[in-house]
Amino acid sequence: MTPAPPTSPSVTNPVCNLISYKPSGPVLVTGGTGFLGRHLVEHLLAAGRPVAVLARTPAPDLEKRGVRFIRASLDDETAVRAACRGIDTVFHVAAKVGVWGRYDDFFRANVLGTRALLAGCREHGVSRFVYTSTPSVVYNGYDLANADESLPLTTSCPSPYPLTKAIAEREVLAANSATLRTVALRPHLIWGVGDPHLVPRILKRARAGRLRIIGAGRNRVDMVHVENATDAHLLAESALLPRPPAPTSQANPQSNPTQPTCNLLSYKLAYSVPGECDPIINPTHSSAAGRAYFITNGEPVVLWDWINGLLNTLGEPPVTRHISLRTASAVGAVCEAAWRVLPLDGEPPMTRFIAAELAKDHWFSIDAARRDLGYSPRISMAEGTASLVNSLRRPS
Repeated sequence: MTPAPPTSPSVTNPVCNLISYKPSGPVLVTGGTGFLGRHLVEHLLAAGRPVAVLARTPAPDLEKRGVRFIRASLDDETAVRAACRGIDTVFHVAAKVGVWGRYDDFFRANVLGTRALLAGCREHGVSRFVYTSTPSVVYNGYDLANADESLPLTTSCPSPYPLTKAIAEREVLAANSATLRTVALRPHLIWGVGDPHLVPRILKRARAGRLRIIGAGRNRVDMVHVENATDAHLLAESALLPRPPAPTSQANPQSNPTQPTCNLLSYKLAYSVPGECDPIINPTHSSAAGRAYFITNGEPVVLWDWINGLLNTLGEPPVTRHISLRTASAVGAVCEAAWRVLPLDGEPPMTRFIAAELAKDHWFSIDAARRDLGYSPRISMAEGTASLVNSLRRPS
Protein backbone atom coordinates (compact mmCIF):
# COMPACT_ATOMS: atom_id res chain seq x y z
CA MET A 1 0.00 0.00 0.00
CA THR A 2 1.69 3.15 -1.21
CA PRO A 3 0.58 6.31 0.59
CA ALA A 4 -1.19 8.87 -1.55
CA PRO A 5 0.75 12.02 -2.38
CA PRO A 6 0.17 14.92 -0.03
CA THR A 7 -2.75 17.16 -0.79
CA SER A 8 -3.56 20.58 0.50
CA PRO A 9 -6.11 20.45 3.27
CA SER A 10 -9.47 21.87 2.35
CA VAL A 11 -9.91 24.88 4.60
CA THR A 12 -12.43 27.69 4.50
CA ASN A 13 -11.32 30.92 6.19
CA PRO A 14 -9.11 29.15 8.72
CA VAL A 15 -8.05 32.40 10.41
CA CYS A 16 -11.43 33.65 11.55
CA ASN A 17 -12.38 31.52 14.52
CA LEU A 18 -12.09 33.08 18.00
CA ILE A 19 -10.20 36.12 16.70
CA SER A 20 -12.08 38.58 18.87
CA TYR A 21 -11.62 36.63 22.11
CA LYS A 22 -8.37 34.77 21.60
CA PRO A 23 -6.39 33.45 24.60
CA SER A 24 -3.62 35.66 25.89
CA GLY A 25 -1.16 35.78 28.74
CA PRO A 26 1.72 33.56 29.84
CA VAL A 27 1.54 29.79 29.47
CA LEU A 28 3.38 26.89 31.07
CA VAL A 29 4.01 23.74 29.03
CA THR A 30 5.18 20.71 30.99
CA GLY A 31 7.11 18.32 28.80
CA GLY A 32 7.77 21.17 26.38
CA THR A 33 10.89 19.47 24.98
CA GLY A 34 9.03 16.31 23.95
CA PHE A 35 7.38 15.54 20.62
CA LEU A 36 3.92 17.01 21.23
CA GLY A 37 5.15 19.53 23.80
CA ARG A 38 7.72 21.02 21.43
CA HIS A 39 5.13 21.43 18.67
CA LEU A 40 2.85 23.17 21.14
CA VAL A 41 5.64 25.48 22.30
CA GLU A 42 6.49 26.43 18.70
CA HIS A 43 2.88 27.37 17.97
CA LEU A 44 2.61 29.39 21.17
CA LEU A 45 5.84 31.27 20.47
CA ALA A 46 4.70 32.01 16.93
CA ALA A 47 1.52 33.46 18.42
CA GLY A 48 3.55 35.80 20.60
CA ARG A 49 2.67 34.15 23.89
CA PRO A 50 5.12 34.32 26.82
CA VAL A 51 6.07 30.66 27.34
CA ALA A 52 7.56 28.77 30.27
CA VAL A 53 8.64 25.14 29.92
CA LEU A 54 9.06 22.60 32.69
CA ALA A 55 11.07 19.58 31.57
CA ARG A 56 14.01 17.38 32.51
CA THR A 57 15.84 17.82 29.20
CA PRO A 58 17.70 21.13 28.72
CA ALA A 59 16.61 23.28 25.77
CA PRO A 60 19.15 26.11 25.30
CA ASP A 61 17.66 26.94 21.90
CA LEU A 62 14.31 27.70 23.52
CA GLU A 63 15.92 29.76 26.25
CA LYS A 64 17.67 31.87 23.59
CA ARG A 65 14.23 32.61 22.16
CA GLY A 66 12.94 33.93 25.47
CA VAL A 67 11.38 30.79 26.93
CA ARG A 68 11.58 30.60 30.71
CA PHE A 69 12.98 27.13 31.32
CA ILE A 70 12.45 25.23 34.57
CA ARG A 71 14.57 22.10 34.67
CA ALA A 72 12.71 19.75 36.99
CA SER A 73 10.90 16.43 37.06
CA LEU A 74 7.25 16.00 37.96
CA ASP A 75 8.11 14.53 41.35
CA ASP A 76 9.79 17.79 42.43
CA GLU A 77 6.72 19.25 44.10
CA THR A 78 8.33 22.54 45.10
CA ALA A 79 9.57 23.29 41.58
CA VAL A 80 6.31 22.16 39.97
CA ARG A 81 4.16 24.38 42.16
CA ALA A 82 6.48 27.37 41.78
CA ALA A 83 6.43 27.00 37.98
CA CYS A 84 2.78 28.09 38.00
CA ARG A 85 3.61 31.57 39.30
CA GLY A 86 2.53 34.27 36.86
CA ILE A 87 0.88 31.77 34.49
CA ASP A 88 -2.58 32.05 32.91
CA THR A 89 -2.78 28.63 31.21
CA VAL A 90 -1.06 25.34 32.00
CA PHE A 91 -0.67 22.71 29.28
CA HIS A 92 0.22 19.58 31.22
CA VAL A 93 1.78 17.38 28.54
CA ALA A 94 4.56 15.68 30.53
CA ALA A 95 4.07 12.16 31.87
CA LYS A 96 5.90 8.98 32.62
CA VAL A 97 4.98 6.76 29.68
CA GLY A 98 5.61 3.13 28.91
CA VAL A 99 4.04 -0.29 29.13
CA TRP A 100 6.20 -1.56 31.96
CA GLY A 101 7.69 -0.34 35.21
CA ARG A 102 7.10 0.04 38.91
CA TYR A 103 3.63 1.32 39.72
CA ASP A 104 5.06 3.67 42.35
CA ASP A 105 7.25 5.38 39.74
CA PHE A 106 4.27 5.98 37.45
CA PHE A 107 2.14 7.15 40.39
CA ARG A 108 4.72 9.69 41.53
CA ALA A 109 5.07 11.26 38.10
CA ASN A 110 1.56 10.98 36.71
CA VAL A 111 -0.60 11.38 39.80
CA LEU A 112 1.47 13.24 42.38
CA GLY A 113 2.99 15.46 39.69
CA THR A 114 -0.48 16.40 38.45
CA ARG A 115 -1.66 17.07 41.99
CA ALA A 116 1.30 19.39 42.54
CA LEU A 117 0.48 21.29 39.35
CA LEU A 118 -3.17 21.67 40.34
CA ALA A 119 -2.09 22.90 43.77
CA GLY A 120 0.26 25.38 42.10
CA CYS A 121 -2.56 26.58 39.86
CA ARG A 122 -4.80 27.26 42.85
CA GLU A 123 -1.98 28.91 44.77
CA HIS A 124 -0.99 31.25 41.96
CA GLY A 125 -4.38 31.95 40.36
CA VAL A 126 -3.97 30.05 37.08
CA SER A 127 -7.19 30.27 35.05
CA ARG A 128 -7.00 27.31 32.64
CA PHE A 129 -5.58 23.79 32.76
CA VAL A 130 -5.36 21.61 29.63
CA TYR A 131 -4.38 18.05 30.50
CA THR A 132 -2.90 15.61 27.98
CA SER A 133 -4.46 12.28 28.86
CA THR A 134 -4.64 9.10 26.77
CA PRO A 135 -7.38 6.85 25.36
CA SER A 136 -5.80 4.07 27.40
CA VAL A 137 -7.65 5.47 30.42
CA VAL A 138 -10.73 3.58 29.17
CA TYR A 139 -8.85 0.31 28.55
CA ASN A 140 -11.08 -2.66 29.36
CA GLY A 141 -9.47 -5.53 27.47
CA TYR A 142 -12.18 -5.59 24.80
CA ASP A 143 -12.49 -4.20 21.28
CA LEU A 144 -13.25 -0.49 21.29
CA ALA A 145 -14.96 0.49 18.04
CA ASN A 146 -16.18 4.07 17.65
CA ALA A 147 -15.97 4.37 21.43
CA ASP A 148 -16.99 7.66 22.99
CA GLU A 149 -16.52 9.54 26.23
CA SER A 150 -19.34 7.67 27.98
CA LEU A 151 -16.95 4.77 28.67
CA PRO A 152 -15.87 4.55 32.32
CA LEU A 153 -12.27 5.08 33.34
CA THR A 154 -10.29 1.89 33.80
CA THR A 155 -9.72 0.51 37.27
CA SER A 156 -8.06 -2.72 36.15
CA CYS A 157 -5.25 -2.82 33.62
CA PRO A 158 -2.05 -4.88 33.36
CA SER A 159 -0.02 -1.69 32.81
CA PRO A 160 0.57 1.10 35.35
CA TYR A 161 0.49 3.84 32.72
CA PRO A 162 -3.26 3.75 31.94
CA LEU A 163 -4.13 3.27 35.60
CA THR A 164 -2.18 6.30 36.80
CA LYS A 165 -3.28 8.47 33.88
CA ALA A 166 -6.90 7.58 34.67
CA ILE A 167 -6.46 8.65 38.30
CA ALA A 168 -4.85 11.91 37.21
CA GLU A 169 -7.53 12.63 34.61
CA ARG A 170 -10.28 12.09 37.16
CA GLU A 171 -8.61 14.54 39.55
CA VAL A 172 -8.03 17.14 36.83
CA LEU A 173 -11.69 17.14 35.84
CA ALA A 174 -12.81 17.14 39.47
CA ALA A 175 -10.68 20.26 40.00
CA ASN A 176 -12.74 22.23 37.48
CA SER A 177 -14.21 25.33 39.09
CA ALA A 178 -15.27 28.88 38.35
CA THR A 179 -11.70 30.08 38.93
CA LEU A 180 -9.77 27.17 37.38
CA ARG A 181 -11.29 25.68 34.25
CA THR A 182 -9.94 22.26 33.32
CA VAL A 183 -10.21 19.96 30.32
CA ALA A 184 -8.62 16.63 29.38
CA LEU A 185 -7.62 15.55 25.88
CA ARG A 186 -7.02 11.94 24.87
CA PRO A 187 -4.83 11.95 21.74
CA HIS A 188 -4.25 8.47 20.35
CA LEU A 189 -0.91 7.26 18.95
CA ILE A 190 0.65 10.64 18.12
CA TRP A 191 2.89 10.46 15.06
CA GLY A 192 4.38 12.60 12.30
CA VAL A 193 7.70 13.87 11.03
CA GLY A 194 10.20 13.78 13.86
CA ASP A 195 8.26 11.18 15.86
CA PRO A 196 10.83 9.68 18.26
CA HIS A 197 8.68 6.81 19.53
CA LEU A 198 5.92 5.10 17.54
CA VAL A 199 7.31 4.80 14.01
CA PRO A 200 10.99 4.36 14.99
CA ARG A 201 9.98 1.51 17.30
CA ILE A 202 7.97 -0.15 14.53
CA LEU A 203 10.86 0.15 12.07
CA LYS A 204 13.44 -1.10 14.56
CA ARG A 205 11.43 -4.19 15.43
CA ALA A 206 10.49 -4.90 11.82
CA ARG A 207 14.10 -4.66 10.63
CA ALA A 208 15.15 -7.01 13.44
CA GLY A 209 12.46 -9.52 12.46
CA ARG A 210 10.74 -9.09 15.82
CA LEU A 211 7.29 -8.00 14.68
CA ARG A 212 4.41 -10.48 14.56
CA ILE A 213 0.83 -9.93 13.53
CA ILE A 214 -1.21 -10.76 16.60
CA GLY A 215 -4.57 -12.33 15.86
CA ALA A 216 -6.21 -12.07 12.45
CA GLY A 217 -4.52 -8.76 11.70
CA ARG A 218 -7.73 -6.96 10.72
CA ASN A 219 -8.08 -4.80 13.81
CA ARG A 220 -8.66 -1.10 13.22
CA VAL A 221 -6.98 1.66 15.19
CA ASP A 222 -7.02 5.43 15.32
CA MET A 223 -3.95 7.63 15.24
CA VAL A 224 -3.49 11.38 15.38
CA HIS A 225 -0.97 13.49 13.52
CA VAL A 226 1.06 15.69 15.84
CA GLU A 227 -0.15 18.87 14.14
CA ASN A 228 -3.77 17.83 14.68
CA ALA A 229 -3.04 17.02 18.32
CA THR A 230 -1.45 20.45 18.70
CA ASP A 231 -4.48 22.14 17.16
CA ALA A 232 -6.72 20.30 19.62
CA HIS A 233 -4.75 21.60 22.60
CA LEU A 234 -4.94 25.19 21.37
CA LEU A 235 -8.64 24.88 20.66
CA ALA A 236 -9.18 23.38 24.11
CA GLU A 237 -7.56 26.42 25.71
CA SER A 238 -9.84 28.69 23.69
CA ALA A 239 -12.84 26.61 24.74
CA LEU A 240 -12.05 27.35 28.39
CA LEU A 241 -12.31 31.10 27.89
CA PRO A 242 -15.32 32.89 29.33
CA ARG A 243 -18.10 32.97 26.78
CA PRO A 244 -18.24 36.34 25.02
CA PRO A 245 -21.49 38.29 24.84
CA ALA A 246 -23.87 37.25 22.10
CA PRO A 247 -24.00 39.52 19.03
CA THR A 248 -26.96 41.85 18.68
CA SER A 249 -29.53 41.17 16.00
CA GLN A 250 -28.62 44.49 14.39
CA ALA A 251 -25.02 43.37 13.94
CA ASN A 252 -25.89 40.32 11.89
CA PRO A 253 -29.60 39.50 11.96
CA GLN A 254 -29.28 36.47 9.66
CA SER A 255 -26.39 34.79 11.46
CA ASN A 256 -26.71 31.52 13.32
CA PRO A 257 -24.22 31.75 16.20
CA THR A 258 -24.51 28.08 17.11
CA GLN A 259 -22.91 26.88 13.89
CA PRO A 260 -19.20 27.69 13.50
CA THR A 261 -18.26 28.32 9.88
CA CYS A 262 -14.50 28.44 10.09
CA ASN A 263 -11.88 26.68 12.10
CA LEU A 264 -8.86 27.74 14.15
CA LEU A 265 -6.13 25.90 12.25
CA SER A 266 -3.26 28.30 12.79
CA TYR A 267 -2.73 29.79 16.21
CA LYS A 268 -0.25 32.27 14.74
CA LEU A 269 -2.74 33.49 12.17
CA ALA A 270 -5.50 33.71 14.72
CA TYR A 271 -3.35 36.22 16.57
CA SER A 272 -1.82 38.19 13.72
CA VAL A 273 -4.47 38.40 11.03
CA PRO A 274 -7.18 41.02 11.48
CA GLY A 275 -10.75 39.78 11.39
CA GLU A 276 -11.77 38.79 7.91
CA CYS A 277 -15.20 37.58 8.92
CA ASP A 278 -17.59 38.20 11.77
CA PRO A 279 -16.37 36.74 15.06
CA ILE A 280 -17.84 33.33 15.72
CA ILE A 281 -19.73 32.99 18.94
CA ASN A 282 -20.03 29.33 19.90
CA PRO A 283 -22.11 28.96 23.05
CA THR A 284 -20.92 25.38 23.56
CA HIS A 285 -17.41 26.53 24.52
CA SER A 286 -18.26 26.71 28.22
CA SER A 287 -19.42 23.08 28.17
CA ALA A 288 -15.84 21.89 27.54
CA ALA A 289 -14.78 22.70 31.09
CA GLY A 290 -14.65 19.62 33.29
CA ARG A 291 -14.84 17.22 30.34
CA ALA A 292 -12.57 14.80 28.47
CA TYR A 293 -12.29 14.42 24.69
CA PHE A 294 -10.87 11.78 22.38
CA ILE A 295 -8.56 13.32 19.78
CA THR A 296 -7.73 11.36 16.63
CA ASN A 297 -7.45 11.84 12.88
CA GLY A 298 -10.97 10.49 12.54
CA GLU A 299 -9.69 7.98 9.97
CA PRO A 300 -9.35 4.53 11.58
CA VAL A 301 -6.98 2.27 9.66
CA VAL A 302 -6.36 -1.46 9.65
CA LEU A 303 -3.24 -1.42 11.82
CA TRP A 304 -1.22 -4.07 10.03
CA ASP A 305 -2.16 -2.77 6.58
CA TRP A 306 -0.83 0.65 7.60
CA ILE A 307 2.36 -0.80 9.07
CA ASN A 308 3.02 -2.98 6.03
CA GLY A 309 2.21 -0.11 3.68
CA LEU A 310 4.78 2.02 5.46
CA LEU A 311 7.37 -0.76 5.36
CA ASN A 312 6.71 -1.41 1.67
CA THR A 313 7.13 2.26 0.78
CA LEU A 314 10.46 2.29 2.60
CA GLY A 315 11.64 -0.85 0.82
CA GLU A 316 11.35 -3.07 3.88
CA PRO A 317 9.82 -6.56 3.85
CA PRO A 318 6.26 -6.77 5.19
CA VAL A 319 5.27 -8.44 8.44
CA THR A 320 3.62 -11.74 7.53
CA ARG A 321 4.07 -14.08 10.48
CA HIS A 322 1.10 -14.44 12.82
CA ILE A 323 0.69 -15.36 16.46
CA SER A 324 -2.63 -15.85 18.22
CA LEU A 325 -3.77 -13.38 20.85
CA ARG A 326 -3.95 -16.19 23.39
CA THR A 327 -0.34 -17.16 22.73
CA ALA A 328 0.84 -13.55 22.74
CA SER A 329 -0.92 -12.92 26.05
CA ALA A 330 0.66 -16.02 27.56
CA VAL A 331 4.10 -14.95 26.35
CA GLY A 332 3.43 -11.50 27.78
CA ALA A 333 2.52 -12.92 31.18
CA VAL A 334 5.73 -14.99 31.25
CA CYS A 335 7.83 -11.97 30.24
CA GLU A 336 6.20 -9.83 32.91
CA ALA A 337 6.95 -12.45 35.56
CA ALA A 338 10.57 -12.72 34.46
CA TRP A 339 11.09 -8.95 34.44
CA ARG A 340 9.42 -8.66 37.84
CA VAL A 341 11.33 -11.45 39.58
CA LEU A 342 14.84 -11.18 38.16
CA PRO A 343 14.52 -8.11 37.55
CA LEU A 344 15.67 -7.28 34.03
CA ASP A 345 16.46 -3.90 32.49
CA GLY A 346 14.21 -2.14 30.02
CA GLU A 347 10.76 -3.23 28.92
CA PRO A 348 9.74 -6.83 28.18
CA PRO A 349 9.46 -7.63 24.45
CA MET A 350 5.82 -8.58 25.05
CA THR A 351 3.27 -7.83 27.75
CA ARG A 352 -0.43 -8.62 28.09
CA PHE A 353 -1.22 -4.96 27.49
CA ILE A 354 0.85 -4.82 24.28
CA ALA A 355 -0.77 -8.03 23.04
CA ALA A 356 -4.25 -6.59 23.50
CA GLU A 357 -3.34 -3.25 21.94
CA LEU A 358 -1.87 -4.91 18.83
CA ALA A 359 -4.75 -7.34 18.34
CA LYS A 360 -7.93 -5.46 19.18
CA ASP A 361 -9.89 -2.59 17.70
CA HIS A 362 -9.31 0.72 19.40
CA TRP A 363 -10.76 3.63 17.52
CA PHE A 364 -12.81 6.46 18.89
CA SER A 365 -15.50 8.97 18.06
CA ILE A 366 -14.33 12.58 17.86
CA ASP A 367 -17.86 13.98 17.57
CA ALA A 368 -17.66 15.62 20.99
CA ALA A 369 -14.36 17.34 20.16
CA ARG A 370 -15.79 18.56 16.86
CA ARG A 371 -18.88 19.92 18.62
CA ASP A 372 -17.39 21.50 21.74
CA LEU A 373 -13.87 22.45 20.64
CA GLY A 374 -14.37 23.13 16.94
CA TYR A 375 -11.75 20.44 16.29
CA SER A 376 -11.29 19.34 12.69
CA PRO A 377 -8.22 17.27 11.71
CA ARG A 378 -6.36 19.24 9.05
CA ILE A 379 -3.56 16.75 8.25
CA SER A 380 -5.00 13.57 6.76
CA MET A 381 -3.52 10.12 7.23
CA ALA A 382 -2.46 10.08 3.56
CA GLU A 383 -0.81 13.49 3.72
CA GLY A 384 0.88 12.78 7.02
CA THR A 385 2.15 9.38 5.88
CA ALA A 386 3.57 10.85 2.67
CA SER A 387 5.42 13.56 4.62
CA LEU A 388 6.71 10.99 7.09
CA VAL A 389 7.99 8.72 4.32
CA ASN A 390 9.75 11.64 2.64
CA SER A 391 11.48 12.53 5.90
CA LEU A 392 12.58 8.93 6.48
CA ARG A 393 13.99 8.69 2.96
CA ARG A 394 16.18 11.75 3.38
CA PRO A 395 19.85 10.94 4.00
CA SER A 396 20.75 11.49 7.64
